[in-house]
Amino acid sequence: MMKLHWSPRSPYVRKVMLAAHELGLADRIERLRTVVAMSSANAELIPDNPLNKIPTLVLEDGRVLFDSYVILEYFDQISGRRPLIPADGDARLAALRLHALGSGFLDLLILARNERDRPEGQKSQAHMEAFAFKRAATLRHLESEVATFATDAIGIGEIAIGCALAYSDFRFAADPWRDRHPRLALWHEAFEARPAARASQFKDG
Repeated sequence: MMKLHWSPRSPYVRKVMLAAHELGLADRIERLRTVVAMSSANAELIPDNPLNKIPTLVLEDGRVLFDSYVILEYFDQISGRRPLIPADGDARLAALRLHALGSGFLDLLILARNERDRPEGQKSQAHMEAFAFKRAATLRHLESEVATFATDAIGIGEIAIGCALAYSDFRFAADPWRDRHPRLALWHEAFEARPAARASQFKDG
């Protein structure tokens, strides 16, 4: 059985677990609760991943894979189902571009959350304003492109975008982004209704 260093609050872990459910691989993964933080190192994770990041996947033969994109590439190889990442051509380029947008949005949200949660007196107003500007710009861009997103046979790009929007709800629940972006809201509602999405929702704890 594969072993996944895992947290119920990590959006990158959610990308992996959502993909595992989509591809019928979830039952082949043992989840290892692993706590990581920017300010400290987890000594138990270091032997598997010197970067001290999750998700980290330990294969049955002892090989170790990280990060989430590499793990999803591996899932495509072993699942025997329609791949999440197209093999070549314009379809592959479009999927990778959308994945880069979603993963970049996640990076932005995590940085914004870390800055927001710094003690008073240590927060950077300039950083907070820049994060808010970029977040708003990304949501507007997604609203303009949402008609091109898959609603049935989702791929790596839709998984990244869907997880980013869900993480925004998880960490910035007070922001009514759906009021400003109704088409994106409808797409995300359908995304979160997927069995794989329901099985991999964020949880505190």
